[in-house]
Amino acid sequence: MIQVTRLRQSDREAWQPLAIGYNAFYQRVLPAAAYEQAWGRLLEGEEIQGLAARLDGRVVGIAHYLFHAGVWFPKVCYLADLFVDEAVRGQGAARALIEEVAEAARAQGCTRYYWLTQDTNAQARALYDKVARHVGFIRYDYSME
Repeated sequence: MIQVTRLRQSDREAWQPLAIGYNAFYQRVLPAAAYEQAWGRLLEGEEIQGLAARLDGRVVGIAHYLFHAGVWFPKVCYLADLFVDEAVRGQGAARALIEEVAEAARAQGCTRYYWLTQDTNAQARALYDKVARHVGFIRYDYSME
């Protein structure tokens, strides 16, 4: 059975390979300092929040999310990162993380909850199409360098 909890200090060693796996999926290689900074911010829980999906007590998935204001919605929840160990995919960890973030969004009074993924991410999109509605947006990234 999957259990979802907030990330704990003791999860650091299990979190990093999942965070690296998430970034590798999106073809990003980040320096060690980026993981240190992100971990610190996740544990602070002020700007960003972090969850762990546990199977038999072992961290097998992570979710990072944040709340922000919107122009047309007073408070919005953005699921920034979601990643589950390939060895346990299909056992409910991703769905459990999505639902736990939804509960947090409701508790914060959010009127919108959303996330992004690549159009080629077929495995994840199969789940997303079951739990949410694809609204057809295309994302552009402006280089800040």
